[in-house]
Amino acid sequence: MDKTRYEKLKAEYKAKVQKSGDLGLKYTTVSGEPIDILYSPDNLDKTDFVKDINFPGEYPFTRGIHPTGYRGKIWTMRQFAGFGTPEDTNKRFKYLLEHGQTGLSVAFDLPTLMGWDADAELANGEVGICGVAISSLQDMEILFDGIPLDKVSTSMTINSPAAMIFAYYLAVAQKQNIDFKLLRGTLQNDILKEYIAQKEYIYPPHPSMRIIVDMIEYCKNEVPQWNPVSVSGYHIREAGSTSVQELAYTLADGFAYIEACMERGMDVDEFAPRISYFFNSHLDFFEEIAKFRAARRIYARRMKEKYGAKNPRSWWLRFHTQTAGCTLTAQQPENNIVRTAIQALAAVLGGTQSLHTNSMDETLALPSEKAVKIALRTQQIIAYETGVINTVDPLGGSYFVESLTTKMEEEAEKIFSEIDALGGVINAIEAGYFQKQIADSAYRYQKEVEAKDKYIVGVNEFVEKGEKVEIPILYIPPEVEIKQKERLAELKNNRSSAQVEECLAELKQAAIDNRNLMPPLINAARSYVTLGEMVGELREVFGTYEESVVF
Repeated sequence: MDKTRYEKLKAEYKAKVQKSGDLGLKYTTVSGEPIDILYSPDNLDKTDFVKDINFPGEYPFTRGIHPTGYRGKIWTMRQFAGFGTPEDTNKRFKYLLEHGQTGLSVAFDLPTLMGWDADAELANGEVGICGVAISSLQDMEILFDGIPLDKVSTSMTINSPAAMIFAYYLAVAQKQNIDFKLLRGTLQNDILKEYIAQKEYIYPPHPSMRIIVDMIEYCKNEVPQWNPVSVSGYHIREAGSTSVQELAYTLADGFAYIEACMERGMDVDEFAPRISYFFNSHLDFFEEIAKFRAARRIYARRMKEKYGAKNPRSWWLRFHTQTAGCTLTAQQPENNIVRTAIQALAAVLGGTQSLHTNSMDETLALPSEKAVKIALRTQQIIAYETGVINTVDPLGGSYFVESLTTKMEEEAEKIFSEIDALGGVINAIEAGYFQKQIADSAYRYQKEVEAKDKYIVGVNEFVEKGEKVEIPILYIPPEVEIKQKERLAELKNNRSSAQVEECLAELKQAAIDNRNLMPPLINAARSYVTLGEMVGELREVFGTYEESVVF
């Protein structure tokens, strides 16, 4: 490049910019980062191609973990499904598989997420409302009836009682005579983000971490194709964090799990390849793409240089993405189809391995079959009609994208230092660090929306007066709760009470003795011990967690 001519052209461009008009909008990312009017080779003067970018499939994997990208394999298309009774959700699973979905993703109702049985007092009015109700092995058997577990990959969004739900899943596999080594899937099982953002926790942080390490250790030995933890930034972003906060907090949580497993005595290369991640894809198209690229690079460097991982698969950041539920609007809900398509495209250009696209009606209720089908078709159109799968990392080399990727990495490293200064993730949780930072970010963004510094189409601009929303809503009748309670009562009457007591005693003793909890949990599952009974038994040993108030 002729530097003299380059500097002359740059000066001419700047002069033209000064003479040109400007709309006067706030030119920042959704996260508040200022954006320059133009990016050029100047923004990459410190970038080393081999060290910082490299080819796809090569360390530090900025451009993707596979050399052929989606030419080798298209991402797994998942749709989050779960409502009402296990029978209802089983039908939805089969519907989705018939229409081209390639993996199942289970949504559980609030009582299940909190470890309550359907007949618990706190479950009243919530059974089957925001997901499927699971109180026992019997429910799980119905949920996967006619679905061979060795033929599908199953993702389950469950955290505090993840060990118990996984025990039910493994017990179903045994009843189907399926070898655990053939099971493929993912448990979210990310308790740290519950304390940070979603707040569906049961036990204090330290015993919760112990349970997760037990599960990672058990899967390493017995269910080797299963991902025992999907470290989740999705809910951190939904709570109001910025993109870089989501990136940094998620990876910090992942590193905390890795360090806990290493402290248990596990070799990092024995378990790290099966830890996966889960990110949000928000509306700032380029910021999201840069986030995914920066995440891979940070992770690879940390795994290799800090934790001494030798297996290249331990350096890979494998992640699932879901489009941003918090960006969906009740106003003009058809616009959500467009939002979701843009977010999904950003996830694909960022190199996701798995993708869930939100339905247009999810801000109003659980999605209808039609809305779910449109969301799935959105992924299929991106995959087969847009041409984005033809080349790997098509935005790689963009001055803007590469500069933004580096900026995201630098800002994330600053946040890691702040967390380290507080003594690590758990200490930072207990000090209220994450909660305060997210609250501040959410407040800043809300002020921008209210001041119209940021437009939300149909909400604070381009509003339609007297709008009537005419979208069919999925309705969960009260009969669902009645049916689940009746089934649970019948189960408790017909099982062996002595066997239940024996299983619970065994589970409690394993907790006291610091033994791996998975074998006694599976044994309890097979004996039809309920979710609430198992959770309650461990609560007697571990206690419950109460969050400190942060202002």
